[in-house]
Amino acid sequence: MPAPKPSLKARALRYLSMREHSRMELGRKLSRYAEEGDDIEALLDWLEAAKFLSQERFSESLIHRRSARFGNNRILSELQSHGVDDNALRMIRADLAEDESVRAYEVLLKKFGKAPEDAAERAKQMRFLQQRGFSHESIRTGIQRLEKETK
Repeated sequence: MPAPKPSLKARALRYLSMREHSRMELGRKLSRYAEEGDDIEALLDWLEAAKFLSQERFSESLIHRRSARFGNNRILSELQSHGVDDNALRMIRADLAEDESVRAYEVLLKKFGKAPEDAAERAKQMRFLQQRGFSHESIRTGIQRLEKETK
């Protein structure tokens, strides 16, 4: 006899026990298992009211996971794609701006280990950081620090 299928609530709690999810992401995952008569929005509202689902915790978790490798533009874009509201994004943007150039330097040091020797290598390092979502100012500051500390 096969085991009974878990309810949407049980699935939601299992997903949330593994890691933080945004409301949009959790709703999308649960919609695959929804049957006629299931109200996903009501379940998501209940999860938020019971503090199982939190936009702030999700944002903090994503920032913590991504900040060691990516710049502010990439992190903010990902948060926006998960449905984090604009007011929260403004606050997050202000918090992230404080240490972006330090993170750019650390990413450069980890990836390349030394300052660029010529213009071609400098452009390569700049493109690398740009693809990871770092701002032009933090790229410039990170490369200057790398040049100053490794030469």
